[in-house]
Amino acid sequence: MTRPDPAVVAGLREAGVATVHEAAGRTGLVSPEIAPRQEGAVIAGPAVTVSCPPGDNLMIHAAVEMCEPGDVLVVTTTSPSADGMFGDLLATSLLARGVAGLVTAAGVRDIAALREMGFPVWARAVCAQGTVKASPGSVNVPVVCGGSAVRPGDVVIADDDGVLCLPARSAPGVLERARARIAAEEDKREAFSSGVLGLDLYGLRDLLTRLGVRYVDELPEDGA
Repeated sequence: MTRPDPAVVAGLREAGVATVHEAAGRTGLVSPEIAPRQEGAVIAGPAVTVSCPPGDNLMIHAAVEMCEPGDVLVVTTTSPSADGMFGDLLATSLLARGVAGLVTAAGVRDIAALREMGFPVWARAVCAQGTVKASPGSVNVPVVCGGSAVRPGDVVIADDDGVLCLPARSAPGVLERARARIAAEEDKREAFSSGVLGLDLYGLRDLLTRLGVRYVDELPEDGA
């Protein structure tokens, strides 16, 4: 698996999911069903992908061996599942390898322990339902996670706003546009702080007129 430039990954992490999503043309956002299970965590890293049968976490254990420091483990199932396929023991194993966090289309368990450990997860569910280790699956293959295509080595960014998966080849250009957006937003923030209205800053008054929006001083009486 080819991993992206760590400096690009770090820049995307700093920019955050919302800004990177806009800079990427509003693409790559994972379904909000896959939600942060802690507050304040921010991660970004190359994806190590896993495809498992539902209710079976054997391939997650197999994937740990493939992980390197800074990676993000992305786990999907071959049919919908909310079973708790990941807990504090697997997190301990991943922390030992320097993995940044987990994104899973299934469920996690032992959430209090995961939070205490500081291992961030974004998951479809928190569920105590256990799993088996019995069936084959795949590691580092293209998968679909929360409606978004993820290939091994793609950049995964996750924070309180959700999860975004970005093709590695487009990451440098997206980072450049993200930084330009951040600079422009600083100028806008200063304008708003000084009392400028969005209607004027964005030139929206003409648009309201074209759409037929009218300002009225009084509501018409009933029946008028």
